[in-house]
Amino acid sequence: MTSDTTQPNDRNNATGKLPPGMVLGPDGKPCKICTAFRNWKPAEGQQAQNRKQAQDAKAAAVMAAAASGTSSQARPDVRPENCPPDVEVLGRSTWVFLHTTAAYYPDKPSPTQRANMLNLLHALPVLYPCSHCASHLGEEMQVYPPDVSGRIPLSRWLCERHNEVNERLGKEKFDCAKTDERWKDGPSDGSCD
Repeated sequence: MTSDTTQPNDRNNATGKLPPGMVLGPDGKPCKICTAFRNWKPAEGQQAQNRKQAQDAKAAAVMAAAASGTSSQARPDVRPENCPPDVEVLGRSTWVFLHTTAAYYPDKPSPTQRANMLNLLHALPVLYPCSHCASHLGEEMQVYPPDVSGRIPLSRWLCERHNEVNERLGKEKFDCAKTDERWKDGPSDGSCD
């Protein structure tokens, strides 16, 4: 078995077929759920039609803004709310769900609760829509098995996995001592009460 460290999008970018940042799915086709919206670009044939539609929409928005006395500037890299999620929206939503679930997990879970949490976590590498994210999580879970012995160890385990992702993406690490503050109790200043 050979090891291919080239990212899927790098292989096609060499030929200029895909925009930078586009990720291919396991089927070899562009993967929307694996790619940030700002990196998703339509096929070249559709670009002219989409530009015309965008220009028409922008002109209509400018005219409506002028008529109402407000100003509206459309940002092309911002995903409209009615679009399917991209990798960033999916990732944020998944982390919110997982961290919040851990924050409310029992301190002393029953065997059934432990089994259910393990089932949930082990299902992610199999079912998660972004195949690259899923396979990375599966690899991390083999090296660092989930600790479902209680709320605090589960919260720490998730925080450490999340920080590994943050580090790979060049994002700031989260202080794992503050998981309850962030995902359950809110800040001590009462600003979330």
